[in-house]
Amino acid sequence: MTSAVVERMLVRLREIRVTLSGHRILRGLSADIPAGKVTAVMGTNGAGKSTLLKVLLREVPFSGELAFTCGHDHSHPTPSQIGYVPQRLKVEANLPLTVRDLFGLALSQKPWFWPGAGLPDATVAELLAYVRLGAEALDKQVERLSGGELQRVLLALALEPKPELLMLDEPASGIDFVDKALYHERIAEINQERGTTVVLVSHDLDLIRQYAHHVIWVENGMAAAEGSPEEVLSPERVARGRVS
Repeated sequence: MTSAVVERMLVRLREIRVTLSGHRILRGLSADIPAGKVTAVMGTNGAGKSTLLKVLLREVPFSGELAFTCGHDHSHPTPSQIGYVPQRLKVEANLPLTVRDLFGLALSQKPWFWPGAGLPDATVAELLAYVRLGAEALDKQVERLSGGELQRVLLALALEPKPELLMLDEPASGIDFVDKALYHERIAEINQERGTTVVLVSHDLDLIRQYAHHVIWVENGMAAAEGSPEEVLSPERVARGRVS
């Protein structure tokens, strides 16, 4: 008799509740995030998908149990533990911030304008190359980047210094179909090459079916289903997600 392989979970969520400005967002959500896999958070609009990421980042007050099995203290997550790519980045139009400046601002221990602050250009260029961007991107103004370029820059930032959990909130929003497919492919490569656990909020059914190992379907502030894409993404459930 062959024994079943027990999958290790990196994160356990039990009865997570979030109320913001008097509105109940999460209503007792319970789910697991498997280690070393790509987990997609999907579901109906306004169900609490992005709020779930903020719970993992401890950016919103919540009740319930949030437990990491890695052995690290996640009461105040650090970039070495969690990398995060937001849905969009707001940059002041009158602030001439280049990609080089953005890396200095995000990763330096000193103010970005301080002499000697930031990372060496060669280090930043290496990070950009990992997400398929050339060194010429260093001097581009952030506000002039295309949607695909900006998302790859944010991904490169989130990968320094090699987090064990990478979270992305609709990272391919505003990217054309070709760039979107390449972006998801790169995320899958990061998962495979580094063993990084990935959690992403997404509406791209075909790409999720291709690249995700695990799906958490959120509806009415709760995890209505979780499992493989084949198990979770039934026609009826997907139809509810599209019309809500």
